[in-house]
Amino acid sequence: MRELLIGGRAILLDFASTLVFFALYALTDNLGLAVGAGIALALTQIGWRLSHGQPVDALQWISLVTIVAGGTATLVSHDARFIMLKPTVIYALVGLVMLRRGWMNRYIPARALASVPDLVVMWGYIWAGAMLFSAALNILLALTCSFVWWGTLMSVWGATSKPLLVLTQIVSMKLIGKRRAKQRAIASTVTSNSCASVGAGASV
Repeated sequence: MRELLIGGRAILLDFASTLVFFALYALTDNLGLAVGAGIALALTQIGWRLSHGQPVDALQWISLVTIVAGGTATLVSHDARFIMLKPTVIYALVGLVMLRRGWMNRYIPARALASVPDLVVMWGYIWAGAMLFSAALNILLALTCSFVWWGTLMSVWGATSKPLLVLTQIVSMKLIGKRRAKQRAIASTVTSNSCASVGAGASV
């Protein structure tokens, strides 16, 4: 479950600092204030974990370095796209981790692994593809859209795509798993009846 937790925490941290930046910049049009608040939040999040003796994962450090570097570049160049491109780094790294075959096995119940092992592998790759697509989408929107449209579209995409993907995965795995279990039960019944018929014939 480590890969999923690392990716999930890193993305949440990334979105928190980025959303603070987006909200303040949209409300105040003050680039320095927005960048400073985003960096301060990222530093606070990392500091809180360190002060409570909690480990800071590699992707979380990358998230912090990215927002500090992007924020500095934004202040120097007065171009908000450096911050806007930050989520791409996190999405891409999480997607690359998820490309490892079978990474999802740890999170799936043993019963599901026994009935739909191929679907578990397939959905692992689908999630990796979704992360990498999100990275590419963020680049496209950051380079072609206004700041407000970028923030709006990426927020809508993040809020709808992930829950929909989770729901689709759960429903598809359950439906296919039940269908396969029914097929196995029918096959077992047919086999049992055949054996019984053979046994009866032999006794005669």
